[in-house]
Order: sequence, then C-alpha cells, then structure tokens
Amino acid sequence: MVVKKYGNRRLYDTEASRYVTLEEVEARVRRGDDVEVVDAKTGRDLTQATLAQIILESRGAARLLPVPLLRQLIRMGDDALAEFFERTVIWALDIYLLAKKGARVFPIGPLGALPFLNAMLGGGQNAPWSQPREPEPEEQIPPPDPNERDEQAEELAALRRELEELKRIVGKKRREP
Repeated sequence: MVVKKYGNRRLYDTEASRYVTLEEVEARVRRGDDVEVVDAKTGRDLTQATLAQIILESRGAARLLPVPLLRQLIRMGDDALAEFFERTVIWALDIYLLAKKGARVFPIGPLGALPFLNAMLGGGQNAPWSQPREPEPEEQIPPPDPNERDEQAEELAALRRELEELKRIVGKKRREP
C-alpha cells in the first residue's frame, strides 16, 4: 500500500484512489500489509514518522511518557536523542528478555543509576522509581539454572547481532539516493 501524505496532513491511498484515515492505515498494517507513506510533493519517505505517529496517537502511548521526559527529549540534539533511543531500546529489550526468562531485574537504566533519571524526570527521593522495591514473597523468582543463562546470553547476543545488521542496512539505505 502506497499512501501519499499532503501538506494538509491528509492521506491518499494510491491503490484504492481515495483518502484514508490514520486508523485505516493502522488497520492495514495490523492485517500484515506493508505500508509506505511518502510526501506527495517531495516524494520523501514518511513511513517511519507515520508509524510512530500511529503508535503514539491512536494507541495512546503518548500518555505513558511523562511531560518532563518529553521536554527533555525535545531539547536534546539529534545525535544525543538518537543515542538515547538506541541505548534505551537495547536496554529495554535485554531487561524484557531476562524478565521473560525469569531472571530478577534491577531498576538501573542504560544511562546509569536512577538518581540521574529521577533528576531528568523531575522526581525526587520519594519518586516511586528512586528506591529499589523488594519483591513480595509471591513474586520471588528462583534463579535460573546455568544452562538457561547460557541460552539467554546466546539469545541476547543473536539479537544484538541482528540489531547491528539492521542498523547497517538502514545506514546504507539512508546514504543511497
């Protein structure tokens, strides 16, 4: 599906020859269709921005981001912002996979200890994330066996290699005319 986006933010489905809503584009993506969004005037690829917009607007993800964090992200330069997201996504994926496998995760982010994050988000010592919380007895998770740890490490290494390959491919595509 190729969608042209006009200056007035309207989306035009070139296959169906009709204007569509962001919700209709989202539905097509959910069905498994590949959607490409291009600027109607310049031909510039707007797919990534449009998909991010769908996630933030129609799925309500924007409400999960605190206003102080959003302000700080806007103030960051492009390189710092890119590094922040790259490091954060890798960290979040690592934590997710470890938690999924049953490992105990600690509240330390990719940018170091949480006091830094507290300051950035405007929290203080009483912020919910400022002190590690001891799990309730029913939340206690037994440590994984050594074989499972090896599998986790291999899985994380494979995901990191895949991410690096994707970054290399995207970098090449950006340099192509």
